[in-house]
Amino acid sequence: MLSIVENDLGTPAAASTATVTLEIDGQSVRVPEGTSVLRAAALIGTAIPKLCATESLEAFGSCRLCLVEIEGRKGYPASCTTPVAAGMKVKTQSGKLGQLRRGIMELYISDHPLDCLTCPTNGHCELQDMAGAVGLREVRYGYDGANHLAATKDESNPYFTFDPSKCIVCSRCVRACDEVQGTFALTIQGRGFDSTVSASQNESFLGSECVSCGACVQACPTATLTEKSLIALGQAEHSVVTTCAYCGVGCSFRAEMKGEELVRMVPDQNGQANHGHSCVKGRFALGYATHRDRITTPMLRKRIGDPWQAVSWEVAINHVATEFKRLQARYGKHSIGGITSSRCTNEETYLVQKLVRAGFGTNNVDTCARVCHSPTGYGLKQTLGESAGTQNFDSVALADVVLVIGANPTDGHPVFASRLKQRLREGAKLIVVDPRRIDLVRTPHIEAQHHLKLRPGTNVAVLNALAHVIVTEGLVDEAFVAQRCEGPAFAKWRAFVSRENNSPEALETETGVAAADMRAAARLYATGGNGAIYYGLGVTEHSQGSTAVMAIANLAMATGNIGRVGVGVNPLRGQNNVQGSCDMGSFPHEFPGYRHVSDVAVRESFEAAWGVPLHDEPGLRIPNMFEAALDGSFKGLYIEGEDIAQSDPNTQHVTAALSAMECVVVQDLFLTESAKLAHVFLPGSSFLEKDGTFTNAERRISRVRKVMAPKAGYADWEITQLIAQAMGYPMHYTHPSQIMDEIAALTPTFAGVSFARIDELGSIQWPCNDAHPLGTPTMHIDEFVRGKGKFMLTEYVPTEEKVNARFPLLLTTGRILSQYNVGAQTRRTPNVLWHNEDVLELHPFDADERGIADGDWVGVESRAGDTVLRARISDRMQPGVVYTTFHFPESGANVVTTENSDWATNCPEYKVTAVQATRVSQPSDWQRRHQAFTEKQLDLLGPARPAAT
Repeated sequence: MLSIVENDLGTPAAASTATVTLEIDGQSVRVPEGTSVLRAAALIGTAIPKLCATESLEAFGSCRLCLVEIEGRKGYPASCTTPVAAGMKVKTQSGKLGQLRRGIMELYISDHPLDCLTCPTNGHCELQDMAGAVGLREVRYGYDGANHLAATKDESNPYFTFDPSKCIVCSRCVRACDEVQGTFALTIQGRGFDSTVSASQNESFLGSECVSCGACVQACPTATLTEKSLIALGQAEHSVVTTCAYCGVGCSFRAEMKGEELVRMVPDQNGQANHGHSCVKGRFALGYATHRDRITTPMLRKRIGDPWQAVSWEVAINHVATEFKRLQARYGKHSIGGITSSRCTNEETYLVQKLVRAGFGTNNVDTCARVCHSPTGYGLKQTLGESAGTQNFDSVALADVVLVIGANPTDGHPVFASRLKQRLREGAKLIVVDPRRIDLVRTPHIEAQHHLKLRPGTNVAVLNALAHVIVTEGLVDEAFVAQRCEGPAFAKWRAFVSRENNSPEALETETGVAAADMRAAARLYATGGNGAIYYGLGVTEHSQGSTAVMAIANLAMATGNIGRVGVGVNPLRGQNNVQGSCDMGSFPHEFPGYRHVSDVAVRESFEAAWGVPLHDEPGLRIPNMFEAALDGSFKGLYIEGEDIAQSDPNTQHVTAALSAMECVVVQDLFLTESAKLAHVFLPGSSFLEKDGTFTNAERRISRVRKVMAPKAGYADWEITQLIAQAMGYPMHYTHPSQIMDEIAALTPTFAGVSFARIDELGSIQWPCNDAHPLGTPTMHIDEFVRGKGKFMLTEYVPTEEKVNARFPLLLTTGRILSQYNVGAQTRRTPNVLWHNEDVLELHPFDADERGIADGDWVGVESRAGDTVLRARISDRMQPGVVYTTFHFPESGANVVTTENSDWATNCPEYKVTAVQATRVSQPSDWQRRHQAFTEKQLDLLGPARPAAT
């Protein structure tokens, strides 16, 4: 068990390598130049009283409690804003300092409720601590004069309360919103005694621009901003450091606990991905783990129209094994398969693919990365030699030009976005390539130099046009290319992108982006200093997703923007363990570590370790599984933690395929859309109930630590192990650390990874092996993983999905800050206050042309299907393009998306669907059928249905 309280040194660490020696209370101390006196004192264990100072924020000097005496200087300077100097002699305690500090504290307490015994932060309040530290014993001022004690609380935010009567106007919350989060939603209004903290323009927190990241709550030294869970449950008794199970940033948190009850999640200041910051999901949206909808009993049924029967674990596991053996005996061993989860740990994912390969005897295993970042794996492997991003998140601090393409970091990866915004406010330049005006295009104190508002589906054309400018205008880093890249491949690429048909002028009509803008953006990226590219699903989820990833790598190599800090090619992974699920061998053609199943030496190493012969040909991808199911040759599927019936394209095709199978096993927390089509339900465990590791978008492997017992009795890895044993394949792990030891023994890039090593270092970025015992923050430094970088030809091939008179609009999809993926978790939290339905964003021109007003119901029809969404009129969109999210199953967003997919990986083309939008007054036929089916499936739960509370 770990300490609840983190040691705060008062001000941020200085970046200087030069050092200064000074004397504090007679003790010599040597610290980096630029260190504050306050921090220098803390480093030798001398605590100077403070209130406005915290090491997560720049020094402010407003509370005046940290006054010190410095020999040779007049007055009593604030130690937080006073930098050290060579030979400086500081006194932190004296009679006069004590008198001054008590006087200051007395003024604070004179306008503060004296309700410490009933205050939720009693015992953990900095104001209370400092009153004791300065020796305040009486307050001479009464409450007869003006005060703030009757100020009204703001209870509007579902997760925290704002009590202005307890506010000391230290500005820490305002500074945290500005410096850490970058939203600038809080301000100090008024002057002097009338100064108050205000959200936006005197709005409620819920109605303001606040994004509920919790930075203000974390910074508050009193009970002014307090988590409602803390108020309701009281102070925690212990904490456990674990890793967030939402997006690919991989934030570290302290789970503060009372026994097995979670009191609150507090961002870990030592977290190497988040450095003490968080977002609304990771910080607050944890109620799903104990939600009444959770199913904690295994269930069986013969047909999807039959009632569910609650059974014991033994009966359920034996039934799964019996059914899978029956299907293989009747239809062949390749008639079944499995799907791993990007929400589960590395160890759990590894066991599922091992079960499929060694226990089922087939390579029919795939993962949700198929429908998001599989083109990243393919494209980066071909060009750079490794299927992962090149940098750590901190690298952006040294970027001079940032190109964001097909990503919306403020919504999808908000903690990284805050770090990016810090760098942009410091002066880095920004290029955004996106059909929609994302927040980064213009946000407080930030404006993109270029927003290339391309037509959906033309990423490759734009990237080729940028490359054309770089090559034809002599902006190539010739020395880098000559030294680090394959010469013949580069020569072919240079000739290819130099062709006139790849020029900005030739592609202007196709892309919708002015040639002058493309030329200016290319010049900025190539000549602006360190150039870093960050991309997301807006790049990969296209018919040319793999081509676009290769085109991005080409740009980075051509300009020498790879292999050092501040540059690189950085895919922003969507779910918490997408990178890990790929690393662990979840694709049907690859063993762990991205090694092909046909490689004899690799296969023999796994055969020796696993004790069985392994198949040497790739298995079925998820789309192939669906086709085979409809053809009658694929009959059984084990799905751990994924909801393919909601997340995969062409929902009606997916549900038809699942309905055609004879044994669908879903292991999850809730009766998901896929579970409604299952024959066996195995209750899974949340990340709070298991040990293991996640690997984030920067290849950082971090520990997941169990803080409570699994609600259903088993962690997910244990369930997979039970299935393997029942199938007759031996697995005998007693702890996930043993699984990681096996992964490390069989996977060269993980050779130095172990739970003990992660605990020692905090986290590890692979590759971690003898050559890189501390991990690898930046890849491809001296040479590429493949040796020489390889330029790939990236011919632009327009998507087959075309607009026409019947379907004149292009639909593209994305995510929103408050919700996560299919919404199974976040929809079961108060996050629905911000986003309780998927809506259709469309430009005012398109809305006017169709007589659609804001809030109207709109029918959205494509070649695949139709649904109905509420309209939101928005100039974020360009005319001819509409946008929606996919977080709510009843919206049917993926009923509309088609089966078009990436040529190399089958990643669906979610981002380009030709549609028509029409004002309507009732749900679609599909929505009515879906509602009826859902109600029936809930009824079929019978006694197993969770009781409402």
